[in-house]
Amino acid sequence: MSTLSEQSLPAEELDPQITDSCLIKRCLQGDKHSFSLLYKRYQQKVRSTLYRFGTNSNLDDLVQEVFIRVWKGLPRLRQTTHFSTWLYRITWNVATDEQRRWHQLYTQKQALSQNLQVISLSSQIEDMHYQDLVQRSLQTLSFDHRCVLVLHDLEERPQKEIAEILGIPVGTVKSRLYHARSYMRDYLKQQGLEL
Repeated sequence: MSTLSEQSLPAEELDPQITDSCLIKRCLQGDKHSFSLLYKRYQQKVRSTLYRFGTNSNLDDLVQEVFIRVWKGLPRLRQTTHFSTWLYRITWNVATDEQRRWHQLYTQKQALSQNLQVISLSSQIEDMHYQDLVQRSLQTLSFDHRCVLVLHDLEERPQKEIAEILGIPVGTVKSRLYHARSYMRDYLKQQGLEL
């Protein structure tokens, strides 16, 4: 059963006896309809060739790219009798370009991933260094100051609850917290940390 578009075409243009050379000559004279016929004649072959080359992720775009290159390159085609060979060469070039783009993208993704891992590792090392400095500075605080600072800043307990836990007035909690933070800030600055 023929499609509607085939029914509207003159019988001579559906004839497989019309050579590629004849269609190319018409294309070169500006006949876009003849190019449409070339496209219909070869697009499925180009598609399956691209698929076999392993470039099937964006097949429609690649088929279009092949025929855009064909259209642009027709004026440079010397032997119209070798059109199919030339077309397959263009198809190969498009597939190769796509593989190259894919490889480049893959390589960039790998490099980015490795950079992120290095950044992450670097960040983890910095965090460990920072944690070590904080731990050392906590050890130099008096036990009373350390308890208030840990409960408030690290355990996020409210000052009133800390006062209840330690059995001291809220004012004493505030005073110890202030002095502990000041000491910590000075200690970390002496160790070269920018706060």
